[in-house]
Amino acid sequence: MTQAPELVEIWRGPLAESVHRGHAVICDADGGILESWGDPKTTILPRSSAKMIQALPLVDSGAADAHALTSRHLALACASHNAADIHTRRVLAWLEALGLSESDLRCGPQEPDDISARNALIRAERAPCQIHNNCSGKHSGFLTLNRHLGGGADYVAPGHPVQRACLEAFESTTGERSPGFGIDGCSAPNFATSLHGMARAMAFFASADKREGARAEAAERLWKAMVSHPELVAGEGRACTELMRACSEPVALKTGAEAFFVAILPARGLGVALKIVDGGTRAAECAIAALLVRLGVLDADNPATRRYMNAPVLNRRHIEVGRIRPARALM
Repeated sequence: MTQAPELVEIWRGPLAESVHRGHAVICDADGGILESWGDPKTTILPRSSAKMIQALPLVDSGAADAHALTSRHLALACASHNAADIHTRRVLAWLEALGLSESDLRCGPQEPDDISARNALIRAERAPCQIHNNCSGKHSGFLTLNRHLGGGADYVAPGHPVQRACLEAFESTTGERSPGFGIDGCSAPNFATSLHGMARAMAFFASADKREGARAEAAERLWKAMVSHPELVAGEGRACTELMRACSEPVALKTGAEAFFVAILPARGLGVALKIVDGGTRAAECAIAALLVRLGVLDADNPATRRYMNAPVLNRRHIEVGRIRPARALM
């Protein structure tokens, strides 16, 4: 196994105080490796970066059209949202249109990451519920597919028809048989693959307009929904949302827990996947920004880019004391 190289450095004054190691792969439209760092064969859990793949059966089964889902619904199905009002009211309306309620979700409650929403709950002395879970859009998609398939209520069970459909889509797009799964924070199975497999899946999305069939059409609809509604995919102040807005051409971005990140570059037919081995989100955000700059779709001097790549480290008095910057290997 190839050792994970240093991808991101945290500088304080004249010293690189900390480093983050990781693996990264850029795939072309045929699934071949264009560039890589570390070990493309390393086995990973993509976590929430896989949400676009998990949403494929929602669309290619016909469930999305049968329930008149819009591009905003599809963006939410791919989202790890902040639980701001723009997210939660749409999820609630989606469930109501299905004749369902918050209790039908199986993702669990979560405190909102959106500060205004969190403060509103505190002032009202209300506890967060499952609508506030960052995966509630994905789970609304699961429930829509479940309605279409006629499955039972426990749609997150690994053997449930919904999850069997997700596994089939996952193995089809990664081009690999999954060696197993872990249970995600939202209780759904998260299937494992190689880093190359995940980059290959993103390249499938990126080249979907050159392919035929319902799955390719679904992939194109999903990445277009993300690019059209970046505010729904994550939220204000989040790397996915800010960097999608800053790119010079359509690029779909998705983070995953434990420092995973993917990118879909449709104009170039490229897919990107990266994993920071220590799980540091700051490093994953810096690394994906650096790769987008390397690929020519993001300006290094864009204010959004500089929030993540060469981002200032501030002390308690807001004095700049260092930088979070990509290592030489990424530049």
